[in-house]
Amino acid sequence: MALLDILEYPDGFLSKPVLPVTGITGELQQKIDDMAQTMYHAPGVGLAASQVGLNQCILVYDVSPRDENRALHVLINPRIVCQEGEILSEGEGCLSVPDYRSDVIRYSQIRVEGCDRDGKLLVFDAEGYLAIVLQHEIDHLQGVLFIDRISVLKRNLYKKRIKKRLRQS
Repeated sequence: MALLDILEYPDGFLSKPVLPVTGITGELQQKIDDMAQTMYHAPGVGLAASQVGLNQCILVYDVSPRDENRALHVLINPRIVCQEGEILSEGEGCLSVPDYRSDVIRYSQIRVEGCDRDGKLLVFDAEGYLAIVLQHEIDHLQGVLFIDRISVLKRNLYKKRIKKRLRQS
């Protein structure tokens, strides 16, 4: 397994939708393992393939408490097929948007469809924190960052801060 580099805003790759996975291969399994290791090392609770420069529709997540046994989940070609309700994701952050957190309105309940790492079809309901994590990671696969879901004013303030930091480096 290898640690992958996590792309950070304003990298243009993060704003592009990824391609669907068309076959489960040994190479794909290795990418999944590398993504999982990268997510745990970061540390994060979710990681989309686009965040590590992979143009494939894959995400990994683990919302179990850090001091308990890990419960890695993999979704290939995930999509939200139903959503309802509203929840405030307070102080949402992202490995690709470092040093910034903001409140984001998300659906409180979603139904997700996708495949596991072996290609088996999964359809399940998620609510609360899990629903937030899955919406965040599926957004990544569609080229959407959480800062795209906040007010224009807050987004522009963050962009100015990043431009200033990039000029100074």
